[in-house]
Amino acid sequence: MALAGCGEDIRPDAREITTGAACALDGMLLLDYPGPKAQIHYDQGSPDFFCDTVEMFAVYTRPEERKRVLAVYVQDMGKADWTQPQGHWIDAKTAFYVAYSRRMGSMGPTLASFAREEDARTFVGQHGGEVFRFEQVTPAMTTLDGGVLHDERM
Repeated sequence: MALAGCGEDIRPDAREITTGAACALDGMLLLDYPGPKAQIHYDQGSPDFFCDTVEMFAVYTRPEERKRVLAVYVQDMGKADWTQPQGHWIDAKTAFYVAYSRRMGSMGPTLASFAREEDARTFVGQHGGEVFRFEQVTPAMTTLDGGVLHDERM
């Protein structure tokens, strides 16, 4: 705590998902859905949990409200069970992400997160997709409309 007065940031630890934990965007219960989860910790209030990494990126890359982000965590899907992911939290900014795979998360297409590039590439070999780093994920890759905005039949 002595460092807090010297301008050092205190990085909060990742929190485990508890029964009843809901997604900050849509209220879905995190434990009810497969695929990688995420959490963003701010300089005020409780962290926001997300039932999918796509939602976390949608908030992070297009924040409606500017709060200072202290930490962002995702699950290492090289270790976590895809169908019931628990624990295995890693720094989202150092993770490797697989986009465009055949493996679905809670919101459909997802960004599978991995601590190790080798695990991400193995996942691509099994489920298709392309590997990206955190800073390479663009807002266009994280739209939450499910393609509705581009469907001319609607």
